[in-house]
Amino acid sequence: MKRKKRTSVLLLFFGMLLLSACGGGGSNIAIGPPASETNAVSKQILKAYGLEEGDYEAFQEGFGDAADQVQDGNVDVSIGILGLPAGSIESLHASAGDVKMLELSDEAIAYMEKNSGYKRHTIPKDTYDFMDKDIETVTAYAILMANTNTISEELGYELAKAMVEKASEITHAQGVQMTLENALNGAKGLPIHPGAAKYYKEQGLSFDNPIAKLQIEGEKEEFILGTGSSGGTYYPLGGEMAGVWNNHIDGINVTNTETGASIENLASIRDGKMDLGMTVHVPALNAIEGAGDFEGNKVTNAAFIGHIYPEVVQIITRENTGIESLDDLKK
Repeated sequence: MKRKKRTSVLLLFFGMLLLSACGGGGSNIAIGPPASETNAVSKQILKAYGLEEGDYEAFQEGFGDAADQVQDGNVDVSIGILGLPAGSIESLHASAGDVKMLELSDEAIAYMEKNSGYKRHTIPKDTYDFMDKDIETVTAYAILMANTNTISEELGYELAKAMVEKASEITHAQGVQMTLENALNGAKGLPIHPGAAKYYKEQGLSFDNPIAKLQIEGEKEEFILGTGSSGGTYYPLGGEMAGVWNNHIDGINVTNTETGASIENLASIRDGKMDLGMTVHVPALNAIEGAGDFEGNKVTNAAFIGHIYPEVVQIITRENTGIESLDDLKK
């Protein structure tokens, strides 16, 4: 009797070890850092395919680390919200040589359009060397939000002006997106900073956004810009934006800092820990309205400065995984 009991215990033990070794939770998916828009959107996309938390192993890495995990074979699929083309994806393909881009089904795109602020977007097949067809996905806008307790009207004006008129000094691929024509993309429904509003009116742009009220709490010279993870688009692009501002706006110094991106940046502005933040326009709307991740804890001291670039959902795997679509991730 004791021998049978001991055998059962051993079988249970080795069974648990085998389950652990096999993952136990389905495919390994990089869904973006905690407190990032990528993390929230990844879960929405997977939900559109009937995948809930627990149906997969979630890796909450920055984009660069996620790409490394894909290369090492520890992650099957990585979901990112990035500019086109994304340096981390190009680097991964240069190292691995077999990157594959997955597209969203019409049903998944319809789900995202209904349940989020994201819209259908086509990634042209010439975006990356490894693509042989256009890829259907969804997109939003990356924008700059300012703390209305620390960014004065004059500084808001200069920030917006430099983003448009000095964008040619930015070497990052997304710098070309910061034009007067694009300046108000992603602003719909958001309060606009009075300084930015003044600049855009001078340039002949029209808008009906509410003008944010400022409550400046003393003069500052040092300002913090929240970006994202070092392997994504925000961090390197934010560094160049800060450099342009520092070179062309007297009396200030803007320091870009690595963060969890959109949601963390908005929360840090709310809590007075940050002066400027890069974010997708969808969580910015949620922050202002007290919805989504900001339900019951809205951000009342943030205002729109300007558009940065289109944010495109890009889902990658490797040929050797055998994954052809997100439908293949279902158990």
